This record gives sequence, structure tokens and C-alpha cells, in this order.
Amino acid sequence: MESSFLTQIIEFVFACGLFANAVLFIPQAREIYKTKSSQGQSLLAFTGFNAIQLFTVLHGYIHKDYILLIGSALSFVTCGAVTVLIIVYKSKVGLK
Repeated sequence: MESSFLTQIIEFVFACGLFANAVLFIPQAREIYKTKSSQGQSLLAFTGFNAIQLFTVLHGYIHKDYILLIGSALSFVTCGAVTVLIIVYKSKVGLK
């Protein structure tokens, strides 16, 4: 019985961590959008983050780990938003 309770606590904290990971990309996206500049942001790094999150989503799907799948999908979306904004505003720098 105690092991089941501990498992539930670990899964809850894990889910909260995945949610926090997704939320932590939002301030970055907001700042890029607000300043209309992606200066100092690494497209390579964010593309890598997206690739890792995509494969984590696929891993969660294959293993039917829906907490991992949903949490990583949220991170994929928020990190993807940062990546798109970096592309948009890096390309606009060359147009000025």
C-alpha cells in the first residue's frame, strides 16, 4: 500500500515537472515577440530541444506513458513557438 502511495507522489511530481518545463518556454517566446528580436537566441539549441521533445512524445506514445506524452507535447508546442519566433525575427534582421 505504501509503495502505491509513493508511486502516486512520484508520478504527480513528475507530471508537475513536465508542465513546468513547458511553461518555462513561454517567457522566452513572449520576450522575443515583445522585442521583435531573437538576438542572442540559438536556433540550433532550440531546434535540438524540439527534436528531443518530439522523440520523447513518440517514446511516451510507444510505451503508453500518457503523462510523458502530454507533458512533452506541451513542451514541444511552447518550445516550437520560440523556435518559430527565432526564425521569423532572425530573417527580419537581414531584411532591414
